[in-house]
Amino acid sequence: MGKTIDVDTRTFVRFWLVILGFILSAVLIWKALDALIIIGIALFLAIAIRPLAQKINRLTAKDHGKSSTVLAYVLLVSVFALIVSLVGPVVIDQTTQFMQQLPSTFEHTLGGWEGINSFGRTVGVENLQEEAMAAVQSFSSNVVGNLGNVLVVSVGTMAQIVTNVILTIVLTLFFSLEGPSILESCWRALEGKKKDKSVRAVKRLLGRMVDVISTYVSRQVMVAFLDGCVVTVAILLLSLLFGISGNLALPMGLLAMVFYLIPMFGPILSCGLITLVLLFSSPVAALIFLVFYIVYAQIENNIIAPKIQGGALNLPATIILVAIIIGMNLFGLLGAIIAIPIAGCIRVLIEELPNLRSAKGIFD
Repeated sequence: MGKTIDVDTRTFVRFWLVILGFILSAVLIWKALDALIIIGIALFLAIAIRPLAQKINRLTAKDHGKSSTVLAYVLLVSVFALIVSLVGPVVIDQTTQFMQQLPSTFEHTLGGWEGINSFGRTVGVENLQEEAMAAVQSFSSNVVGNLGNVLVVSVGTMAQIVTNVILTIVLTLFFSLEGPSILESCWRALEGKKKDKSVRAVKRLLGRMVDVISTYVSRQVMVAFLDGCVVTVAILLLSLLFGISGNLALPMGLLAMVFYLIPMFGPILSCGLITLVLLFSSPVAALIFLVFYIVYAQIENNIIAPKIQGGALNLPATIILVAIIIGMNLFGLLGAIIAIPIAGCIRVLIEELPNLRSAKGIFD
């Protein structure tokens, strides 16, 4: 037998207003997602700069306040610019050399078009050269036909990327300089005799989250720096033994250092890229480097990195892998970089839930 539930008009209206509020909030967040991502990246970078600014203060035995933050910011931007200026020309130069050597390599390894045609006949294609040239011509025609659209999209995308990068850099500086004072003003506004416990609970939570991010980033950078030094020395030794250019050592070391900041997959990507670059100059040197780096990566991942990281995040390997996969699917490469510290912050939130529940609401 059915029952009739009477709902007064006020409750009914409030229920649907709450539902409507959630829907509007979701729409606004979706519309502002790009801006929120930029703000989130800037906040993350501002927190990541914090340990370097503190290190500068400790080295000078004096609290320079905002000056140390600006110095740390300028130092990091300079390092990034140096990496781009060193790695970019080397990659372009090696690619150019490879393209210049491609005809002779094609002739020696595959026997030229005659060798290609011989291979084609073995698989039932009478003239593989003609088929390949027709495919290339068709592909070229399609590219040329769509070149205008491709250029418009590419220019628009590059302009958007440059704009986002500039906004992120500027916001990072502002958050680094003004963030602590803004946060302190918020705490003062929320403090009161009945709210002190709530404020202390939230301050403790945010403080632990900031420590998780800054500790992870600083120690990850230390391991990445060590990885870059090892790669630089290895390529220098290979240049002495196999006559490859010693100018590759520093750029490839910087490339390895940057890619190591990408958890789990970064070292694999850097190893593949560096091996490919060395392959253009000396296949034997490339093979030796590949074997060396695989062995070193095992030592680094099982001995060196755990000692430096010291279990700072206290997260199981399964959780780390799941966090990286989710981060990559949501935000690509950037998501993979920030996934682990975010997972660490979630762990802190779970640990602090009892304290938050025992405290009264701040906005009561």
